[in-house]
Amino acid sequence: MHAYDEDLTQQVMGHLLDRLRLDPPPLGRLGEHEELALALKDAIGTRPRRPADVLRTYTDAMEPTVVSCDHPAFLAFIPGAPTKAAALFDMVVSASSLHGVSWLEASGAVAAENQVLRLFAHLAGMPQSAGGCFVSGGSAGNLSALVVARDTGRRRLGLAATAPVRIAVSDQVHSSVGNTLRIIGVEPLVVPTADHRLTGAALAAALDTASSDGGAPVVAVVATAGTTNAGIIDDLSGVAEQTRARDLWLHIDAAYGGAALFVPELRERLRGIEHADSLVVDPHKWMFAPFDCGALLYREPRLARAVHTQDASYLDAIHGADGADHDADWNPSDYAYHLTRRPRGLPLWFSLAVHGTDAYRDAVARGAEIAQHTARLVEATEGLELLREPELTVVLIRRAGWRPEDYYAWSKRLLASGLAFVTPSVWEGETVARLAFLHPGITEETVESIVDSLVREV
Repeated sequence: MHAYDEDLTQQVMGHLLDRLRLDPPPLGRLGEHEELALALKDAIGTRPRRPADVLRTYTDAMEPTVVSCDHPAFLAFIPGAPTKAAALFDMVVSASSLHGVSWLEASGAVAAENQVLRLFAHLAGMPQSAGGCFVSGGSAGNLSALVVARDTGRRRLGLAATAPVRIAVSDQVHSSVGNTLRIIGVEPLVVPTADHRLTGAALAAALDTASSDGGAPVVAVVATAGTTNAGIIDDLSGVAEQTRARDLWLHIDAAYGGAALFVPELRERLRGIEHADSLVVDPHKWMFAPFDCGALLYREPRLARAVHTQDASYLDAIHGADGADHDADWNPSDYAYHLTRRPRGLPLWFSLAVHGTDAYRDAVARGAEIAQHTARLVEATEGLELLREPELTVVLIRRAGWRPEDYYAWSKRLLASGLAFVTPSVWEGETVARLAFLHPGITEETVESIVDSLVREV
């Protein structure tokens, strides 16, 4: 099984080349359980099958039922659109079987990943000493960072290792943060928001109340730079002012909005991000990296290392059993809950090096520009209502007279027509249309067709 097979290689590479040449790739469709069960019925057996037959099962039955996140009109959720350079180098990373756990095993890969992390830290205004690692995404980053926030807070207050503490979050915080707090046994202090945005004033009032309510001490605050549902940016400066005054850990979830750091005009909306003690940015969203690629940064990496470094005899070679100072040997496994990991930051490093940061600036800015174009178009279309001015690239639209089932039927028609993949969302208790722009290849003509479909049949 481990011998080089020229025929197998050429067939797979041929398919990859065909896929990469598609511009755009097919949008895809929803698969039916019965058709997929039939297609996969005898795919795996005790005896080998011809590679061409197995590949055909994928290309004919499976691939068409996967909606292409790299299609310019994939406007659901928060999509991803890797550059061709990043996608190609992701193949290199996979084919090379790179193990990105430690400096000992992958010093070159780790050095390149750290170069990207330093770029992010510089854009965010964090100190030169900031550092971290790449993880699978925002959920993994939030979990890893908030464990550090919890344990660092306990030590700061002189509490026992299992003492109860709280972390302040807004009522709009990402679902992964709520899940993280359940996993790590921390009670949330939920701060109500004004217009869906956490402010310094609301946080101050909540913290003042919490100081005398008899509950566990608050050790950290989570702010969001770009909510998933509407792209809203919290009052990062106001929140940071409160965390600095009260000696609390500030974690900023910029999984979606962090890409705005590339664009000076958008960077102003993230003022205050430079005060983060930990920061999560997902390049597989608006920075055009392949899945799964999340960047996790710490202002003081030593605090994360004290929490996440795993101790085992077989890891002595990584951490230096000789007692020497090995701080220079940067081990990504010391900065998150993971051990085994692929160097998932390398495809992004390759693409950044190939294209340059100016190209990234322009591509990120394009998403914000098309969101503004869409907002103006909605305002000019009778029967449609723009629900709020987009801060980043999410546009929320109400269609007069529509019920939830109308939005979902519209979504299915769009996908079936091959025009776009758009999923409804809920805004203030009401089902609405939601468009999330990221791909710089989306055109005004496509947007106009989508908006037109809201008031006419596709």
